[in-house]
Amino acid sequence: MSLFDLVGQVAGAALGGGAEGGNQSALISAVGGLISQQGGIEGLMNTFQQGGAGEAMQSWVGTGQNLPISPDMLSSVLGSEQVAAIAQQVGIPPEMATTALTQILPMIINHLTPNGTAPTGDALQSGLGSLLGGLFK
Repeated sequence: MSLFDLVGQVAGAALGGGAEGGNQSALISAVGGLISQQGGIEGLMNTFQQGGAGEAMQSWVGTGQNLPISPDMLSSVLGSEQVAAIAQQVGIPPEMATTALTQILPMIINHLTPNGTAPTGDALQSGLGSLLGGLFK
């Protein structure tokens, strides 16, 4: 099973199992937008560090096991406005978006940082494009 299949399955489960593929792809796209808005993975790492979840985020970037993050912590780090915007973009309630993000965000960050370093610029955009492209095969 490829990463793309796995992310799609996790997104589907996080969105209630019966979620349409459009919701899954919208969620993945929203995560890409979040990463870009935050100034890439390094910017997102700073946000998580300032929000008290730097250790979890660093585990997603690193090459070891990904630490979990709770929906409450994720919502606290990102802010309720950001979570609400993602929920609206995907067409789901904010609580469901937060739960889905706790599962999807670590997988995507881990995929984008296979060597334990955060890509920037074109490399980041290429990685996000590859992830999104793989979901729509």
